[in-house]
Amino acid sequence: MQNDWNLGESKKKGIKKETELAVVVGVVQKDQTETQVTEYLDELEFLALTAGAKSIRRFIQKLPHPDTRTFVGKGKLEEIKNFVDANEDISMVIFDDDLSGKQVNILEEALKVKIIDRSTLILDIFAERAQTAQAKTQVELAQMQYLLPRLRGLWTHLERQRGGIGMRGPGEKEIETDRRIVRDKVSQLKKKLEKIDQQNVTRRKNRGDLIRVALVGYTNVGKSTLMNLLSSADVFAENKLFATLDTTVRKVVLDQIPFLLSDTVGFIRKLPHHLVESFKSTLDEVTESDILIHVVDIAHPQHEDQIRTVNQTLKDLNALEKPTLFVFNKIDAYREKNYDLLLDEAAKAEIEAGISENLRHTFEHDNVLVSAVTRENIDLLRKKIIDMVKAQYEERYPYQAKLWS
Repeated sequence: MQNDWNLGESKKKGIKKETELAVVVGVVQKDQTETQVTEYLDELEFLALTAGAKSIRRFIQKLPHPDTRTFVGKGKLEEIKNFVDANEDISMVIFDDDLSGKQVNILEEALKVKIIDRSTLILDIFAERAQTAQAKTQVELAQMQYLLPRLRGLWTHLERQRGGIGMRGPGEKEIETDRRIVRDKVSQLKKKLEKIDQQNVTRRKNRGDLIRVALVGYTNVGKSTLMNLLSSADVFAENKLFATLDTTVRKVVLDQIPFLLSDTVGFIRKLPHHLVESFKSTLDEVTESDILIHVVDIAHPQHEDQIRTVNQTLKDLNALEKPTLFVFNKIDAYREKNYDLLLDEAAKAEIEAGISENLRHTFEHDNVLVSAVTRENIDLLRKKIIDMVKAQYEERYPYQAKLWS
C-alpha cells in the first residue's frame, strides 16, 4: 500500500484531478441483505465520483465474514482480476469496508492496481475539501490515526522474514521509528486542535445571548443551499458529497428577531470512527445549539435510513433531544419521480399533507416540505423557524423576548 500521507511531506490532496476508472467491491455479510449492500455501493460510487473516479463495474459476494487475507473469496478475486486485466484503463479497485495493511498489499500484488477502501476514499475527499486551518488539522489527524495501525502491513519486506530471528533486526527498528514519528505527529495535531478549539470557545462566548440554530443532516441534502437562502451567506454548495467541511455561522434576522444560524458537515453511513473523533470539535456548533434544523432529501429512496444515521450521530453527541424541525428538501424532485403527470394541484396538495402527517408521526417532530432550488415553501419554513426561535427566547432569555413581542 502506497502511503499517500508521506511523513514530513505535504499532504497529497485528492486521488488525481483527472477522472480515473475504477471498480467497486462489496461483501454481503450475515447481518446484511443484498439490497442494503447495493445501496452502500451506490453511495460508494458517488463518493468515488466526488473524489474524481468513475466506477464502471461492481462486484458483490455473499460471505459470512470477509476473508482475512483478500477480503473476498478466491474465486471472486480471480473474477475481479480477469475484468481488470481485460480493461487496462482501470487504475483502482475500491472496497466498501476498511482493509488492513496486509489485505491491501495482497490485493495490490494480485490485481496490479491501486487498492482503496471506503475510509481512504472519504479521507481523500476531506483532504481535497478542507479549507481552514481547523479542517486541515482535523483531516491530517484522522489520516495519521488511520495510518498508525496499518504500518506493519505497509512494510512488505518484513513479510519475507519468518521467525524471531531477523524480526529483531534493523527492519523492526525502522517500523518502530515510523510508529514513533506518527504518534508524535498525532500528539502535535491534537495539541494544535485543542488550541483552535479554545479560540473557538472564546469566539462563541463573544456572540452574546443569541439563540443558536444548527442545520444538520446527511451529506448532499441541500443544507448549504438552504443556508444561503435563509442568511444570504455565500456558502459553497455543490451536488457532491461533503461539499461543506467547515462550519459556517451567520447572524440572521427574520421578522426583526436575530439568531445565529450554522451550517455543519454532512453525516454519512459507515463514517470512519477516527474521522468522527477528529471532527467532534467542528460539531460543537451542534451540541451547543438551541434548535436543530434537520434537512432531509425526500427524493432520495433511502431518506428514512439517512434520517436514522443522522439521529444516531446526534445521539452520540447528546444532541438528539433538542427542539427539532425536519425540513424535507427537494420536493420538486420527489414529484418528478413519484407523481403522475396528469395529477392536479389539489390532489398533489392532499398527497403532500398526508406525507407530512405520516412523517410527523414517524419521527415525532414538526416538518415542512420545501424546495431550496425553486424556493417553494421557504416562507413557511421561515415562519416555523421564527416561532421556534421566539419560544426559545421566551424560555432562555425572557428579558430579550420582550424586545420583540
